[in-house]
Amino acid sequence: MDALSEILQSVKLEGAMFYKADFTAPWGFRSPPTSEVAAFLRKGPKHVIVYHLLTQGRARCEVEGSSQCFELIPGDIVVFPHGDAHILSNGSLPCILDYGKHLKELFSQGIILSRHGGGGETTSFVCGYMECDRELSKTFLGGLPQVFKVNIRNDDAGRWLENSIRFSVVEASANRAGSDAVLTRLSEALFVETLRRCMAELPLQHIGWLAGARDPAVGAALAHLHRAPERPW
Repeated sequence: MDALSEILQSVKLEGAMFYKADFTAPWGFRSPPTSEVAAFLRKGPKHVIVYHLLTQGRARCEVEGSSQCFELIPGDIVVFPHGDAHILSNGSLPCILDYGKHLKELFSQGIILSRHGGGGETTSFVCGYMECDRELSKTFLGGLPQVFKVNIRNDDAGRWLENSIRFSVVEASANRAGSDAVLTRLSEALFVETLRRCMAELPLQHIGWLAGARDPAVGAALAHLHRAPERPW
């Protein structure tokens, strides 16, 4: 088994939530730190990862407390593995809608579809949360960047994944028997695929375990370490 697969086996993704968000320009919203969101999901000390798939239109993404800012195009998935607060927008707004102030209301109603904006150009997202054990994820997530994005619309595998994510929104709203299991598996597939694509696009000078997993020699060593973590390596 390769290094990335061995590492991912040690981190179990447990919960998943998907919902659709449609905005018309100008629009903008702040997504709070996922430590605030965790209280409204499943019980227990879980770490929450958030991501957004842009399916239509365009958007600007800013990471709160950071200089990182970039544009999103259709097919882009942006992932926040550490749950950092961030702002998504399109156009100039007098104020940004802060979802952190409406979490109780949003989750009590059941997030299936979110709409907001000034009536101009349409931007559509599929947004999601997934949970993992807080302690087990520390080492794993510690090696990931604050935020990363990949595009999944440029090949057959990516288009299949995008269609699956769209299906997940329908599945979440239907609440049929086995829905939780289906959503969790789709969430895992999404996270693994974004990591694979992020790893492939890393610059040669990049450091960290993700870059190491890509290297044939270092990756093989990492796979052995994670295959038997109890050994006194």
